[in-house]
Amino acid sequence: MQTNWVPRLGREVSVIGQGCWQLGADWADVEDDTAQDILNAAADAGVTFFDTADVYGDGRSERAVGRFIAERGDAAITVATKMGRRANPHVAGEYTLDNYRHWTDRSRENLGVDTLDLVQLHCPPSEVLDDPRTYDDLRTLQEEGRVARWGVSVETCDEALAALREPDLASIQIILNIFRRKPLEHVVTEAREAGVGIIARVPLASGLLSGKYDEHTTFGEGDHRNFNREGKAFDIGETFSGVPYEVGVRAARDVAALTPEGWTTAQLALAWIAQAGVATIIPGASRPDQARANAAAGSLEGLDEETLAALARIYHDQIREHVHTKW
Repeated sequence: MQTNWVPRLGREVSVIGQGCWQLGADWADVEDDTAQDILNAAADAGVTFFDTADVYGDGRSERAVGRFIAERGDAAITVATKMGRRANPHVAGEYTLDNYRHWTDRSRENLGVDTLDLVQLHCPPSEVLDDPRTYDDLRTLQEEGRVARWGVSVETCDEALAALREPDLASIQIILNIFRRKPLEHVVTEAREAGVGIIARVPLASGLLSGKYDEHTTFGEGDHRNFNREGKAFDIGETFSGVPYEVGVRAARDVAALTPEGWTTAQLALAWIAQAGVATIIPGASRPDQARANAAAGSLEGLDEETLAALARIYHDQIREHVHTKW
């Protein structure tokens, strides 16, 4: 497994991490024991970075990760969580120091730790990221020992660049995959130069880039790939990366045709991101074998120039018009 040192985080992390949204909610239900099997399979395969959030299953995901780290006892593991989406309504005025304290205290209890390794603002309104008081409050949490480092999870490149102005920002989590390439234009390079870790989320475009879906694939009633296709519950870019499903299925077939022998299409998609200079990538998994297969992408060779060029053409010819100007 390739690892990367993140100066602002002060930690070395595996290039393939583990996203834990599936262990909480908005996907097919994952039983508690299966969640532990998934987490341990990932760690056994070399994964050291695990990303969760306080709203995934209203704390269920955090509690699963907390049980895992307590039983695993591995100091090399980094757990990142997120806060802010518990605010109802989800407006800038709810992003206050008192709420930050409340939210992080709850996460510390769920995870069973005194200090959170990394806490990220969870896709807050843009005005929160533009407000200097936001970062002063996060520094206060750090001074109080509630968090070791802090970062942001954002929807747009402009939001990422706004956060990058802060000299002690540790990480930026942003959607980055073969179908969402815009962060490569500025965000990834500038973050790397500043020592800020880029955490690439939705790396498989909600499964589109696994190459396993077609026009007839259906998803459960409680699956965001069903109920959020029009952005009714949260930002539409979080579901299939904002690509219209039928467009994405056709483009994913062309991506799958480029998969090297012995690889899966999902591994191709993860290897492409790994070459982009990010700190870590956080695919989800609903089964232990998925976690192992994802982790294996962290030790694959880089893609050749011909394949990279073909993937770029797929984006520019089929996907760009649907996503590039929106995020």
